[in-house]
Amino acid sequence: MESASARTALTQAQKIAVIGGGWAGLAAAITAVQRGHAVTLLEASRQWGGRARSLPPSLPNRPALDNGQHILIGAYQHTLNMMRTVGVNPEQALRRMPLNLKDVHGRGLSLPQAPFPFNLLWGIARAKGWQAVDKWSLLQTAWRWQRMQFECDETFTVREVCHDLSPQIWQDLIEPLCVSALNTPAHQASGSVFLRVLKDAVFGPPGSADLLLPRQELGEVFPHAAIQWLEAHGARCLLGTRVETLTLNEPGSARWQILNEPFDQLVLATPAWDAATLVAPLNPTWAHMANAMSHEAIATVYVQATTDVTLPQPMLSLSSSTEAPAQFVFDRGQMMAKHNTPGLLAFVVSAAQDSKQGLTAKVLQQAKDLLRILNASAQSIDGLQVLQTVIEKRATFACTPQLHRPSPHPFEGIAVCGDYVSGPYPATLEGAVMSGIEAGQQAHSSQLA
Repeated sequence: MESASARTALTQAQKIAVIGGGWAGLAAAITAVQRGHAVTLLEASRQWGGRARSLPPSLPNRPALDNGQHILIGAYQHTLNMMRTVGVNPEQALRRMPLNLKDVHGRGLSLPQAPFPFNLLWGIARAKGWQAVDKWSLLQTAWRWQRMQFECDETFTVREVCHDLSPQIWQDLIEPLCVSALNTPAHQASGSVFLRVLKDAVFGPPGSADLLLPRQELGEVFPHAAIQWLEAHGARCLLGTRVETLTLNEPGSARWQILNEPFDQLVLATPAWDAATLVAPLNPTWAHMANAMSHEAIATVYVQATTDVTLPQPMLSLSSSTEAPAQFVFDRGQMMAKHNTPGLLAFVVSAAQDSKQGLTAKVLQQAKDLLRILNASAQSIDGLQVLQTVIEKRATFACTPQLHRPSPHPFEGIAVCGDYVSGPYPATLEGAVMSGIEAGQQAHSSQLA
């Protein structure tokens, strides 16, 4: 009878506050509502979506932009299922294409639609710009990773798990793949996390490595539909509502007092530094760990070219350097045809370090050099215009070896979610959504982790 009573207590409806309206908080709120709880979602800013959101037009007659050129991959099954839950069809919202890391010269890896290992064998065999010795080094290393079951010592960097690769493969494949997946330079990034990402994506089931490029603004891809779903299912969703303190009530009443309202349970879906501030009075050790995480900046420079400019493919890998910092460029005119933005290019700089002004100038020159390679007219090159440079200074955490990430359960009655809490993936949308789902499922748990 005690066990039955406990199960009833854990499954009864509770009043839950989800603090933070990014993808993790939205996933947590949806999951909690599905479990029958009364949910209030609180977001401090004036927009839903957190670090993957739409931006209002900077000037009249300017296209709506995003705070960064985010992409998904086919392995992001939790994110894709969450989109379906709120009524978004991923096949309509996202453009699916096989993994393609080719540059403007056609060099680099491109995988066909085929199961592993045939996709990898075919992609390596047909890769341009690689000599036989380069391809052989990649094949040998891939088989070594598979024999290792994609596991390695937690102290290893990506450089150490790729020590047998040729310099050409390192430059054309590993460096851009690592900085895009882990948002950390390859010589500093965690080898074990890199292998885990490769296992689930490149070496995963058919379609796992596919690139999913948004056909519409990020807000339309998930956040706006999520809010509509939540409100239709009885949740309260409040923008511009900042929570600065967590007040623990006396025993015998609702456990928490948030903005003069009682709640049984809390879900913190804020950035690590904000969660640390809220949790510090309750668990200083957890707060210190959250604050100790290093972060990397991601910059997106939106460049408008003339309407006749089209890249060879929607996404191009770029040869980056100190003077040409962008690692990828996206042709939003191709990706988002419905929004009619021909010639709009998004240059992405992961682990950005330059000032906004310096970064913008370098990327503009990089854009001009790219158009020259594409034999664009002098008028097109001279007509390039930077629409906006968006820099998220703490966009992701630095995914380094032996990184200690905070637990999702810092205090009884609190669940924390976000891509930075302990989990299998680096700072990705999938990691954020997975942690949100777990927080929504465990929000009722009284167990202190």
